[in-house]
Amino acid sequence: MTDSSQEPWHSKTSEAVLKSLGSESTRGLTVEQAQHSLAQFGLNRLAVTKSISPFAVFLGQFKNILVIILLLGVALSGFLGHAVEAIAIGVIVLFAVILGFVQEFRAEKAMEALKKMAAPIATILRGGQEVEILAEEIVPGDILVLGAGDRIAADARIIESVNMKAEEASLTGESVPVEKHSEAIAARDAALGDRKNMVFASTNISYGRGLAVVVATGMNTEIGKIAGMLQEVVSMVTPLQKNLAVVGKRLAQAAFVIVAVIVGVGLFRGSPLVEILLFGVALAVAVVPEALPAVVTISLSIGVQRMVKRNALVRRLPAVETLGATTVICTDKTGTLTKDEMTVRKIYLPGRPIIDVTGAGYEPEGDFLASDKPVLVEGGFLEFLKAGALCSDAHLIENEAKQWDIKGDPTEGALVVAAAKAGLIKTELDSEYSRVAEIPFSSEDKFMATAHKTSDYEIQYAKGAAEIVLGFCTQIATGSGFSPLTDDYRRMIQNQVEDFSKLALRVIAIASKESGALGTKPSELVFLGLAAMIDPPRLEAAEAIATSRAAGIKVMMITGDHPITAEAIARELGLINATGVVVTGPELEKMSALELENKIESVDVCARVSPEHKLRVVTALQARGHVVAMTGDGVNDAPALKKADIGIAMGITGTDVAKEAADMLLLDDNFASIVAAIEEGRIIFGNIKKYLTYLLSSNIGEIGIMVGATVIGLPLPLTAVQILYVNLATDGLPALALAVDPPRKNLMSEKPRNLKTGIFTKPVVALMLTGGVWSMVINIALFIFLLGQGRPESEVMTIIFVNLVLVEFIKAYAFRSESITMFRNFFSNKWLNRAVLWELLLLGAVVYWPILHKPFNTFSLALNDYFIILPVALTVVIVLEIAKVLISRLLSRRQARA
Repeated sequence: MTDSSQEPWHSKTSEAVLKSLGSESTRGLTVEQAQHSLAQFGLNRLAVTKSISPFAVFLGQFKNILVIILLLGVALSGFLGHAVEAIAIGVIVLFAVILGFVQEFRAEKAMEALKKMAAPIATILRGGQEVEILAEEIVPGDILVLGAGDRIAADARIIESVNMKAEEASLTGESVPVEKHSEAIAARDAALGDRKNMVFASTNISYGRGLAVVVATGMNTEIGKIAGMLQEVVSMVTPLQKNLAVVGKRLAQAAFVIVAVIVGVGLFRGSPLVEILLFGVALAVAVVPEALPAVVTISLSIGVQRMVKRNALVRRLPAVETLGATTVICTDKTGTLTKDEMTVRKIYLPGRPIIDVTGAGYEPEGDFLASDKPVLVEGGFLEFLKAGALCSDAHLIENEAKQWDIKGDPTEGALVVAAAKAGLIKTELDSEYSRVAEIPFSSEDKFMATAHKTSDYEIQYAKGAAEIVLGFCTQIATGSGFSPLTDDYRRMIQNQVEDFSKLALRVIAIASKESGALGTKPSELVFLGLAAMIDPPRLEAAEAIATSRAAGIKVMMITGDHPITAEAIARELGLINATGVVVTGPELEKMSALELENKIESVDVCARVSPEHKLRVVTALQARGHVVAMTGDGVNDAPALKKADIGIAMGITGTDVAKEAADMLLLDDNFASIVAAIEEGRIIFGNIKKYLTYLLSSNIGEIGIMVGATVIGLPLPLTAVQILYVNLATDGLPALALAVDPPRKNLMSEKPRNLKTGIFTKPVVALMLTGGVWSMVINIALFIFLLGQGRPESEVMTIIFVNLVLVEFIKAYAFRSESITMFRNFFSNKWLNRAVLWELLLLGAVVYWPILHKPFNTFSLALNDYFIILPVALTVVIVLEIAKVLISRLLSRRQARA
């Protein structure tokens, strides 16, 4: 719902909001009003775009130009009565189509995940009565009755709050529950995380209770806007997909041109039409690298399996190679760079050096150090830790995964864990110090107090905001005992609070008092000290960031958290230096698209950002030519995850929405696993280049042989079935072996490759053409020589077939590098060795097993025939080695110029 005055809901008073919606705080809407609003605004649910049917996806596979060429080959072969060729080509077409269908038909489930997050029922005031209704029937103006544990059904403006907190991490990135109030917020452009008088659909109430008037439902809610962006965002085409599309298009163009020329030549010479059509089939088969779809899919699948072992699960196969080209990683802070577990980092005890607390997260292990020396937990320090744990409701538990977790408020959890590091177990303390009274925490009062009783004495504890707790204190615990809390002491404590705050640490003051009734507010307390806590960075994240920089990859933090907190974490991780740039969401909002594009490369941290801002950042980086990887775990990350070249979601803490929008999941939620995944991506792309070069060079040779023979006026040197065999069996397995070729050293010290150059760089094309053209030359020459000897055509075709296969095997070893000699680490790829050995056995069966002679048009070669074949085939070694020397010199000159 939009307001005619355009004043945002959070900037209005609760009275003004109720008036503009025609609602009352004590009665809500009448039944008639609700029905009218339902007709006006519709049901409170997310719209879903029409899904694509499996049949439509299947039919879409036949739009591929290479598949069309093969289908024409099937039709012509069947029409001409060549059943073997027709069946063989038809099977290949079906295989390619099924592979494409399986890869493409991945229905987008992000919208379904968003719908599951919606609350099924809600409690509201309707006509003065408190009733439960289906959440989808809620309309603007309804009064939500909220309590701890409730999932919020719609965006609403709070009109009453009693100690109410909301868990909004999945939407805003805020790592701790947000205290809510009903007062108007003056800043009209306040970020979502700062709109503390609002609650949002699909978030949860973690504490307290309240009332809120609904201001937006369905697609008009913040989560609805995210759903809308998910529908609008178009996933980027990967570099591999672009390169393969170009290859397919060029091969098709080449096929049509070559077939047209050759058919024209044949008709001019008066050749029979049937013979010309049969040649067209053979040529079409020669043009299309039939093994390519299978090799690409299988090799990417192998890469996926390797990545799983390194805690990265890829949901879309083409995304694997995109990782290798990544130039920028846009990462969320909460749960990605940090543990999403509040941890006490520093403790201030009056009259003592600052105590550093080691360990991160909820693991109850760590040390207490002052000036890098261990501190004994005794006296006032022991009492401080004990007070923090006892004056808390949180509990430390071990979950089903045998990991430590907190049940309760994260801030209290940090105090409980700090005590546990000193051997003070919460459950044992609770048993020894029975709680007899308490004043629960409230966002208005900002403190909590408890009274406890042991067998010997009674004691009170209080914790909360420093300025509040200090107001209850009259004494201070120093190393030498209790002293009056003078103004000097108060200034000293306040200065320490400010110092901690500058480090983005959340500060909690703790105090105590022996005996006495608790009353409505504590009084005459003894100030014990300050606990400073933060959601700590992951220990391995700093190293991963450094590795990324060495690999030429920029890391940018994009978070909904406060800029001070974000910058502090960024500095601790080494993500930002003294001259680093931090930009906030409101600042991004004021920039035009061009201004953002011009500035984006200098930005290190974006804080207090909304989902729209994240999308703009990703879009601006892509406009600057960057390949962007976006990491995240919350609902707020989903649109940017989908828009990015590679979306990476957290596998453990990530929401279903984020996971479904992402291309890859981190199984251990470890930022460092991204670096491992990028390394795998680079390895995979390098190997893709190797087998693409190999396969296409083979096709160039085959096309050259067929076309060259026809132009000269010779009969066809190979049948369509023989070419199919070479393309699938002979080329297929070695190509797969190249897909697992061992990587070169120092891969992660190289800069990301330039996507504009693609796979087919000049050195690669030069080597590919050299191999293909030389294969054509020697096979045509051999064909002419053998025909001149008067040998039968079937024998000559068999010799050419065997020679071509051997040339392909040699090229498989040669194309492991475009510039390094094939004899370096010649046998290091064990899979290539096995593939070639197996293919030699199959070649022997095709040549010497009589049952295969007819379908393959072969005959059994004599030993003398190999004295002709081997010297001719081995010439490709000399030619390719010379080509590599020339290419290596060319590359060296370019590097010297650079």
